Amino acid sequence: MNDSLLPALLGLGTGLALIVAIGSQNAFLLRLGIDGRPRTVLAVVLVCALSDAVLIGAGVLGVGAVVEAAPAAVTVVRYLGAGFLLVYGVFAARRALRPGSMTVDGGAQGIGTKAAVVTAVALTWLNPHVYLDTVVFLGSVANQQDGDARWWWVRGAVTASFLWFFALGFGARLLRPLFARPGAWRVLDAFIAAVMLSLGVRLALGH
Repeated sequence: MNDSLLPALLGLGTGLALIVAIGSQNAFLLRLGIDGRPRTVLAVVLVCALSDAVLIGAGVLGVGAVVEAAPAAVTVVRYLGAGFLLVYGVFAARRALRPGSMTVDGGAQGIGTKAAVVTAVALTWLNPHVYLDTVVFLGSVANQQDGDARWWWVRGAVTASFLWFFALGFGARLLRPLFARPGAWRVLDAFIAAVMLSLGVRLALGH
């Protein structure tokens, strides 16, 4: 049992250490979890978690070496991701200046499921750091495990993604009473704008 439990726990801890930090994906899911319909939140949570699972699996299967060998492709993704983050950051800043248009009831003014899924896909797959973190780093660490321990480590890391995204997406609804006040939306969207714009600038500059 220890031969499987220990690598699984190590994978769980490593996965959580990487994804818990506030980033564009987490910031988007936080806002959606507060304001979005449960069906929309579930769809985005699954996109984020399943994307991590695919990327981690790809890293274990050796795609990380391909990513490291194709810097031009990573550069293209970096600029596309930077542009998307900057545009999203501008929209978040505009929302911060218009708190009266915000809602906590997931009504007609909330983002639709299709638009939310497309946004989540873009925030995930147009972020070059996700390839470095999941495909290269997590894939490399997993491949340091011996035999079947490697796949138990992967199970732990994938479980970390599912636990975190479900907790963030559906746990954010506990903050709904706070965000009944427009002022709270201003603070949240100003924070999201700062995250998105700073990440966009850093990506564009190659950091």
